[in-house]
Amino acid sequence: MTAPLRLSVRRSEVPPPEAPDRRIEISLRVPTDLGVVEEAVDLVARHCLASGIPPRAARFRLRVALCEALSNAIVYGNRMDPAKRVDVTVVVTDTTVSVQVRDEGDGFDPSGIPDPTSPERLEMAEGRGLFLIRQLVDEVRFNERGNSICMILHRA
Repeated sequence: MTAPLRLSVRRSEVPPPEAPDRRIEISLRVPTDLGVVEEAVDLVARHCLASGIPPRAARFRLRVALCEALSNAIVYGNRMDPAKRVDVTVVVTDTTVSVQVRDEGDGFDPSGIPDPTSPERLEMAEGRGLFLIRQLVDEVRFNERGNSICMILHRA
């Protein structure tokens, strides 16, 4: 049996003087199970829409990027180990939506992932998810270990 998703939502109704933006933080713990990815993405997207992010960004860009990042974390990061979890943290402000996905794996070097659009790699699947993420979000950052991706969408 798969462990349930654990959701936490914190809203700052009145921003403190040092932080001019309204801030909503969504935290979700996801079991290492590809069967819950769609449910996790739906849950995050629903809360992001309730936070006022544009529907197009939430319905397409955010959903696809988060789905790819979660799938990569489960398959490549946690190597499908059911004892491991993936943590998702979303911070919505007036200017950005920041999505961090962290797995419990050893990490990887993102610069070592080959370009899937090069002619000799068109038939290979490796690197397509990361390529897609980079096309959908405005910024992508990794931690030094390589087990955490931060995807940033700027709110227009």
